[in-house]
Amino acid sequence: MPTSDEQDYFRAAHEQYHQLIKTLSADSSQGWEHGEVERYINSDGTELLRRLFQGHLDLRYAQEEYQTEVVGADGEVRPHRRKRTERQLETIFGEVVVTRVGYSTQKPGISALYPADGQLNLSTDKYSDELRRRVATEASKVSFAETRKTIAATTGGAVGKRQCEEVTVKVALDFEDFYAQRSVEQPAASDDLLVVTTDGKGIVMHSEDLREATAQAAKKSSSSRQTRLSPGQKRQRKRMATVASVYSVARYERQPEDIIGDPPDPPERPAIHDKRVWASVRQDAKTVIGSAFREATHRDPHHQREWVVLVDGEPHQLKTIKAHAKQQGVEVTIVLDFIHVLEYIWKAAFCFFSSGSEAAEAWVQERALRILQGKASDVAAGIRRSATRQNLSQPARENADKCADYLLKYRQYLGYDDYLEKGYPIASGVIEGTCRHLVNDRMDLKGARWRLDRAEAVLRLRALRTSSDFDEYWQFHKMQEFQRHHVHKFQDPERLLAI
Repeated sequence: MPTSDEQDYFRAAHEQYHQLIKTLSADSSQGWEHGEVERYINSDGTELLRRLFQGHLDLRYAQEEYQTEVVGADGEVRPHRRKRTERQLETIFGEVVVTRVGYSTQKPGISALYPADGQLNLSTDKYSDELRRRVATEASKVSFAETRKTIAATTGGAVGKRQCEEVTVKVALDFEDFYAQRSVEQPAASDDLLVVTTDGKGIVMHSEDLREATAQAAKKSSSSRQTRLSPGQKRQRKRMATVASVYSVARYERQPEDIIGDPPDPPERPAIHDKRVWASVRQDAKTVIGSAFREATHRDPHHQREWVVLVDGEPHQLKTIKAHAKQQGVEVTIVLDFIHVLEYIWKAAFCFFSSGSEAAEAWVQERALRILQGKASDVAAGIRRSATRQNLSQPARENADKCADYLLKYRQYLGYDDYLEKGYPIASGVIEGTCRHLVNDRMDLKGARWRLDRAEAVLRLRALRTSSDFDEYWQFHKMQEFQRHHVHKFQDPERLLAI
């Protein structure tokens, strides 16, 4: 049972509780609709929770024991005790005041130390742990302006738009270290395929956060004094974010006819598991792809599994993948996304047939099936012959030649007959979906222009949530905050626990 002195610290909470009961029992509230009851309990109940929090903090200060010698990491003793020093803390229930004992010296430039701040693991800003968590979660889903409104509407706290941005950046700070320390864990054994896939997506940025080449192009474009863009032209405002995914999946053996056509009993597709997705607009493609290979190596350190790397055929991407595979000493099978191949075939079809015609669809299906059967070079030769036989002009046959060139250039990555027999994935639906969800759905909001640190933070938080790692990350982040803001200040950190 709490003592009468302890109860005194919660007197304001008791008063608020009894006022709630009194109001809900009064005759005047008996005619309220249930929504009115809800709103009243939510608003005045939140105030009750704020008073409970305040009472708890006041009790902790009353029970805080004075320390005889507080020495900072700088070696300076803080002999002077400063009682009842206060700081504000904005919480999900509203603002409370944290009262604690400070220890200082009269020497100029030597800051005071507050052991109780470390025990509470308070942040350097005024926002509480749970409020920061909610801001970060909301900001990963909607704009910072909407985040501010949501926090105001669903909690007793208040966070400005700019402060929402700053909190989000701070919360995402430990992303790289979190995954680095996870890689030390022993991975589970598996016979499933290990799949690595990457892609890129542009994000509209403020001019000062564009990469140098893009910034120069934007500057040149703006100096041309164009009043409108010509067809197909785009303003140089985007910085490329590289998206990566690593996942495991059981083999999925199929026949080419299972892909093209309408098989009566298609085989059941196995579920993807252990999927991690992430994106970075700060790091270049080489760095992100390197991270993907390290993640894959963590899962298969002795390279005993079969690695499949799905690509879209971008030359720099291919070069980087081969370099990292060589560096890691791992054999990978590079598969060109079949969806990209189909796009080239469709464009070639319209050199011979009108758009939307059944003849064009049949022509595409026939050639797609032959490519899946491992006959990409034959299809390329046949497309050229068809263009020549029909005596098409150079402009009219341009897409046909491009398709043939594409098939020949990447034929070493088009062994779909072998891939299907071995149960490999041949389309990068995972990374395409990741680009849409991770980048487009949040970063491509109408009128949005991003600062680099804000964009990177939101991408990290969305990646953590999509990979189902956010809760584990949050615990790691709080430990890092404790080390960063409190432990390093004291010569004897054990004093943080001896209050």
